[in-house]
Amino acid sequence: MVLLQAAPSVEAVPMQLGILQFVPLLVMLVAFYFFLIRPQQQQQKKRQEMLNKLERGDKILTIGGLQGEIVAIRDDVLTVRLADNVEVKLHRSGVGQVL
Repeated sequence: MVLLQAAPSVEAVPMQLGILQFVPLLVMLVAFYFFLIRPQQQQQKKRQEMLNKLERGDKILTIGGLQGEIVAIRDDVLTVRLADNVEVKLHRSGVGQVL
């Protein structure tokens, strides 16, 4: 039985060992991209498309929870009818979803 073994010399350690230490980090970066960054980018793109397609007569839900109908659009400002004789001006980014 051999109790002592010779330690490998520095020259014997292959250079690939240093590269293998970065593999878990690379795997984590790829996972973060596919599970966090990419879905967020797709969601932002979908929301921007929805905001660009807003038209007069669309029924919307604001981010504050108010439901109404778009009666006028001027640049990024929407005029939304919430009830009879109740109209509010709302920035386009305040729209949560189209109903």
